Amino acid sequence: MTSTATFRYAGVLALLSVTLVWGTTFPAMKLLANDVPALHILALRFGLASVALLPLFVRLRGAEWRWGLVLGLLNFIAFWLQTEGLALISSNRNAFITGLNVLIVPLLAWVVLRRPMGWAIALACALALGGLQLMFFEDSAWSWGDTLTLSSAVFFALFILTLELCALRNRQQPLRATRLAAVVSLTMCACSVLVALGMEAQPLLSVARSLPWGSWLSLGYLAVVASVGVVVLQAWGQQRVDATRSAIIYGLEPVFAAITAWWWIGERMHAQAMLGAALLVSALMVSQWGSAPASAPQAAKPRGRAAVAPH
Repeated sequence: MTSTATFRYAGVLALLSVTLVWGTTFPAMKLLANDVPALHILALRFGLASVALLPLFVRLRGAEWRWGLVLGLLNFIAFWLQTEGLALISSNRNAFITGLNVLIVPLLAWVVLRRPMGWAIALACALALGGLQLMFFEDSAWSWGDTLTLSSAVFFALFILTLELCALRNRQQPLRATRLAAVVSLTMCACSVLVALGMEAQPLLSVARSLPWGSWLSLGYLAVVASVGVVVLQAWGQQRVDATRSAIIYGLEPVFAAITAWWWIGERMHAQAMLGAALLVSALMVSQWGSAPASAPQAAKPRGRAAVAPH
């Protein structure tokens, strides 16, 4: 095996590990969402992540602050909607709907930016609609939790397009992904606290003191492993894997979510729902056909909870 191949396979393994961690966040967040309000989960999770990322705040550039604040606001709205939806539906259902942001990005670019869509996106949308039909009408019809989760996928897509704009506007002096992640995490924590105060929610310290040790373990995992560790691992992996392969690997996230939800919290998917899930994953894969030349290694197009802000 050549050194180039080894280099690439190491990157693939790193991105698979990142995607696996993302998948585990759905059942972890589901357990928390059953007992803790969404805003408090986000404040505690990204507050802990911000503390872990404190060294990265040294020598931040002005542009990293500005773009980090904008991206953090978008990501906060996306996570808030997703977590509110997660309290109402199963974690694997939440994961598969969230994964649709990969399709929503080119659709928004087509509608708003007048970018050509292409046959692959049209086929992927058809597959996704078929998958949704099978998944969501096996046990229960479309619900408010599904609507909240789909809305979060739209904001994750807006996050991606904004991140692309950020990269284009800063070509001469590219912004550092890990520094952006630190500002995004801090912004999300601040937004969660401010909105909770505005809604006169239960005080954060009161909620924190009442949490059992198991909830703190979940929060620690979400903050340190899923919100800090993956940023570093993903930044390393995406330097070694081209954009198309990276996006296909990321499309496996809802599959990992369904597996870990079955193992961790006992969620089940029946045959019809599994077929629908397979169609959704196929849609995510098809949407990447022709998106970038496979032979040209480059940083993968970041997803809503990817390059600068984890799931």
